[in-house]
Amino acid sequence: MSRATQDSSSPLIPSAVVDLLLAEHAAQTQPGLERLWRYYRNQATYSGGDTRPNASLNYTSRCTQAQGLPNRLLNQQRDQSLEIVIENDIAWRVHSLVDFMFGKPLVIQSLADDPNRRTAITRLLNETFRANGGDGFFQDLALLGSIYGYVDVLVRPGIGPQSNTRLEIIEAPRAVPMLSTEDYRQIDAYLIHHTQQTQEPGDRTFLDRFRRRTCNGVARKTIERTEVWTADGFEVYYSSRALTGKRRSRVEAGGNRLGRVPVIHIQNLAQPFFYPGLSDVEALIPLQDELNTRLSDRANRVTFQSFKMYLGKGIDGFTDRPVGPGQMWSTDNPDAAIHEFGGDASTPSEDQHIREIREAMDKASGVSPIAAGVVGGKTGNLSSENAIRIVLLGLLARIEKKRLTYGAGIEQICELILHTADVTGVLPNSPDERRVRLDWPTPFPDSEAQQLRNALTKKELGVPSEQLLAELGYSECIGH
Repeated sequence: MSRATQDSSSPLIPSAVVDLLLAEHAAQTQPGLERLWRYYRNQATYSGGDTRPNASLNYTSRCTQAQGLPNRLLNQQRDQSLEIVIENDIAWRVHSLVDFMFGKPLVIQSLADDPNRRTAITRLLNETFRANGGDGFFQDLALLGSIYGYVDVLVRPGIGPQSNTRLEIIEAPRAVPMLSTEDYRQIDAYLIHHTQQTQEPGDRTFLDRFRRRTCNGVARKTIERTEVWTADGFEVYYSSRALTGKRRSRVEAGGNRLGRVPVIHIQNLAQPFFYPGLSDVEALIPLQDELNTRLSDRANRVTFQSFKMYLGKGIDGFTDRPVGPGQMWSTDNPDAAIHEFGGDASTPSEDQHIREIREAMDKASGVSPIAAGVVGGKTGNLSSENAIRIVLLGLLARIEKKRLTYGAGIEQICELILHTADVTGVLPNSPDERRVRLDWPTPFPDSEAQQLRNALTKKELGVPSEQLLAELGYSECIGH
């Protein structure tokens, strides 16, 4: 990796092609991706885009999901008493999917023929993943992939045999792939583009000073950073805001010793003939909007109808005394009467509609409330594992489909890690030694005694002891 300034050498990709890719990404791809993140995160915003709490502002009306409510609920100027209810049913479903995917450690084992090589390669892979976040790395993969529909991993080779390989997760809004015109699965070049804040003050123009005053004194210089990777090398470009009209300047360049684009692409759920996969959030957005609308309607109905009202006829001073427990009125008028009306009445159709919306979200996501630990009153006998599997059948089927795509991606990451280790001299290896096996843990919690009984049963069937130790979490003890 070499440091370079702007020179006369030709770029890896023509500047016009880079401009075209970034413009298409900003106009066609990024808005939809940002909407998926906002619906998942549902972060509240306040005046001027500030995210700090302020008691004088309505929190729920400024949440992202409130944008999906009809205008009759959002028009607060005409009716300040409107109730807005936002219940984020998307986030907990996504988190449940991640928990069932990578809630337990994933065991990765080498399939090299030689036992000593198998042990050394397994140790190298485990150390590499541990240095890049361990189990949290896989959970981040599943979370970002579930939101955006896909996630990429850039493998950065270290400098020298003593440096560690760096695995960088590239979320979809930063990823700009240049796909082959012959095969959409082939990446000819890969761009990483994002806006980055520096440590320098940014109030150099009148517009910058105005932004600083309106942002409570917070103003840093921002640049647009674009990183280009091809099979031949890499380049890093910096550019100021588009409003300044400045062109990109190359600040770093170097060769690519790996001889290929070091990016692994993982689809969340397979979608043929498309680079992105299927997002778990996208299908839930219209249902989430409908749920928030009906919850807000019910809150307004309860607000206006939950209190009983009384009409007094022929009673002097009826309005002078409040209606409450122990209050009595007396009159000599034989025609006097007190009529009660109002109060919250039962609305079976409203409750049924809200219940059907939640069931539709269960079917669309494959995640039911019981997966998050919400157990209702009529769950039946769930003491056996088979009964729990039947209740969670949709979730387990979705997890199995995810394991196909994520499993293939993790195997490719392992292969590229070993290829990098061979090129850099960390651990020379051959292509036939880069095969690995993934041992996925059971999504259900098992006691240690049950795990040991299962291991003994597998041993009687001839399963190698090395694999059994790895499944029990003793893989690091192998070979010591």
